[in-house]
Amino acid sequence: MGWVWWTVSVLYALTILGIIAVVVSENRNPVKSLAWVTVLLVVPMVGLVLYVFFGRNIQNKRIISRRNRRKLRRLGAGGSIDRRQLKLSPEGLAQVNLAYSLCGSNYYDGNAIEIFDNGADKFDALLRDIASARSYINMQYYIIVDDKIGHRVMDALIERARAGVRVRLIYDHVGSFKLSNKALRRLKDAGVEAYPFFKVVFPPFGTRINWRNHRKIVVIDGKIGYIGGMNVADRYVDGGRLFDVWRDLHLRITGPAVYALQQSFAVDWNFMGQPLLEEAPIAPVSMPEASVGLQLVTGGPTTQWMNMTLVFQQAISRARKCIYIQTPYFIPSEGLVQALQAAALSKVDVRLMIPRRSDSDMLRWASNSYIQECLRAGIKVYFYEKGMLHSKAIIIDDDFCTVGSTNFDFRSFEHNFEANMLIYSHDFNARLKSLFMRDLRGCSRVTSGSWRHRPFMEKALESVMRLFSPIL
Repeated sequence: MGWVWWTVSVLYALTILGIIAVVVSENRNPVKSLAWVTVLLVVPMVGLVLYVFFGRNIQNKRIISRRNRRKLRRLGAGGSIDRRQLKLSPEGLAQVNLAYSLCGSNYYDGNAIEIFDNGADKFDALLRDIASARSYINMQYYIIVDDKIGHRVMDALIERARAGVRVRLIYDHVGSFKLSNKALRRLKDAGVEAYPFFKVVFPPFGTRINWRNHRKIVVIDGKIGYIGGMNVADRYVDGGRLFDVWRDLHLRITGPAVYALQQSFAVDWNFMGQPLLEEAPIAPVSMPEASVGLQLVTGGPTTQWMNMTLVFQQAISRARKCIYIQTPYFIPSEGLVQALQAAALSKVDVRLMIPRRSDSDMLRWASNSYIQECLRAGIKVYFYEKGMLHSKAIIIDDDFCTVGSTNFDFRSFEHNFEANMLIYSHDFNARLKSLFMRDLRGCSRVTSGSWRHRPFMEKALESVMRLFSPIL
């Protein structure tokens, strides 16, 4: 049987070499290509399985027709502002133009924003708004668990559906894997239209599992919108079993920018095979008492450009005074690391806040591997000590910030469908900055001396995870 063994071995080797050739020929980011080549050569069997499930490229795959996308843009254009008439700084105007070029993002003025920094307040407000719905509720979450808060949200949706309100729900199939069939039946029996995003089933399992819809968006009657980092699960309220505190950020928006959230939901809904939603906001006019300018940026593995990477990179490069970043996972591209280093070396006040303990040890080790080069450039790094820091925010100088679902890591930049709100407002910038400064009181600052003297095993684990960071 020796010839059988040799035949299988040769075919296996040729398969591995063939996949390596495909990876190289796709002209991806060299760092990412090298990571895949390393995995395939060092642990070929594991690497082969990982590549089948996680290595495919679906860039430029169309998730909505150009015709339908144009329809949605026309619907939302009524409340938008002509970019040429904006009274922003040259840097701010460049940011607006970039977002528009990347994903056709309109700029909406005259919005009001409420910030939630904890799950209890966010879900109280959301449940009140759901109860007030009269026309429709469009809801989209990466994670929905049928625990205490999950039951409260689902009960509220069921009550509105039975009252005649149109309720639509998109949940990520992998992120919401713990959502029981019983809970889904309750929703559907009540008339809630609930669909999973990229349902993971055989045989197309390997072509779907890697691309997750990480967005958290709610639109109620076209008047009220929600976006941020909180999913529907008890840990976002009480910290769960592992943490005393779960620190997060979520926004409640009223004003014409709600349509941008509606448009994002409509694209994903159409991708589910459902009819195009052509519901315009009920109140698309600007509110005179509000002055917050907003722009929604969406990104994902199907876009021509890495939207979130380019938006973050330009925002960091434009900074003249300060850059404050909160993120649960810090696994940046080389370009983003260099942009942060260049800012810090230019005497911009660059501060990075990440959790001391994470809900993922692998991601924590990978994140920690970047700290030394940040410290070397003068970037101030802080560990949040109170619990899990899950906030996703970037604050630039005094007039710009962004909050949404995007983590500062490769997965959010390249593999996940994400959504971030770009916020052009001195007032809101100051409010968000005050929360950042409050959180600093619950942090410990990392010093170069103490970081260099951490245990050898930690350094080794971080170095190993750094190799795989582009594909984590």
